Amino acid sequence: MVARIVRDDEVGGSSPPSPNMNYFDYNYGQFEINEPVILELIESPALQRLKQIDQAGYQPLWHKPDVKNADQYNRFVHSLGVYLLLKKYGASIEEQIAGLIHDVSHSAFSHAIDYILEHGSQKEQSHQDNSHEGYVKKTEIPQILKKYGFDLEFILNDKNFPLKENNLPDLCADRIDYFLKSAILFEEMTTEENNQLLNDLVVEDNNWVFKNFDSAKKFADLFLKFNLEYWSGFSTARMFAAVGNFFREAISKEYLNEKDFYQDDKFVLNKITPFIATDEKLNKLWLRMNGKVEAVNNPTDFDQEVWCKSRIIDPLFYDNGRIIRYSDKNTDWKQILEKQLQPKQYFVKFID
Repeated sequence: MVARIVRDDEVGGSSPPSPNMNYFDYNYGQFEINEPVILELIESPALQRLKQIDQAGYQPLWHKPDVKNADQYNRFVHSLGVYLLLKKYGASIEEQIAGLIHDVSHSAFSHAIDYILEHGSQKEQSHQDNSHEGYVKKTEIPQILKKYGFDLEFILNDKNFPLKENNLPDLCADRIDYFLKSAILFEEMTTEENNQLLNDLVVEDNNWVFKNFDSAKKFADLFLKFNLEYWSGFSTARMFAAVGNFFREAISKEYLNEKDFYQDDKFVLNKITPFIATDEKLNKLWLRMNGKVEAVNNPTDFDQEVWCKSRIIDPLFYDNGRIIRYSDKNTDWKQILEKQLQPKQYFVKFID
């Protein structure tokens, strides 16, 4: 189990509801959440919607589609993870709020939206970021923040919260959480290794800093592996291509519209399902989207060119009392950084 919520009123069954929530997160452990603004945000429709939005895109085409607890790998669990990480390391309540709501503007199937919409951005996967402020203002979040005396514009400005959000290749709470959750879920890291990395991580002058070189190296190396095999690997390019093709076809035939994607994955799939059996082209694309058709990367014979955002980090760590970057110690990392910060290009061919 990646995460579990237990409200105090669940315990015993006869006591009145309590303004506390016990939450277990696989990476950070047990937390008691009692801040009224946080509790109300968690219960809001905007946050609850994220429970039905896959973190990686579309599970049948994950790099490892049959992992345990896959149903827990959603934007809700990640959003609470970012909040808990910031809380654990003493960030302000404003930064905790910003972390909690940072993904509410995700559409169904997460970054796949950049491959579904004609105006999407494959190389940056930036549709969610670009639409975040406008989306938040249409939800109940502004009223909740106003109720508790928080300034919405301040919360929405990422420049105020460098622990929550930072540009690549720097660490930030968002990046740390989705990496740690991925590493545990896909069994690339043990719970003990997870705990050791967290024990060796501190905050200094609004920067995430590892206490030693070994932990910085372990984090950086495994993050690179995830980028190459998962986030920007061919399996991800194939997933985005197949999902994008299927839903663009559905939109073109008016089985769906763009607004539907601001419900959730389940809503969209339920709406499109009746058309799959009767539409021959849609059925063909559905088989591709569900891994029933082989796909290869072939630059000389391909159906479409696909780009994937590439992610890499250059963490800070303590070295004899000084804070330096991993690349300052491992000079080969500078060349790796330059290469891996560039989007990955693929030439996807489906073998129907």
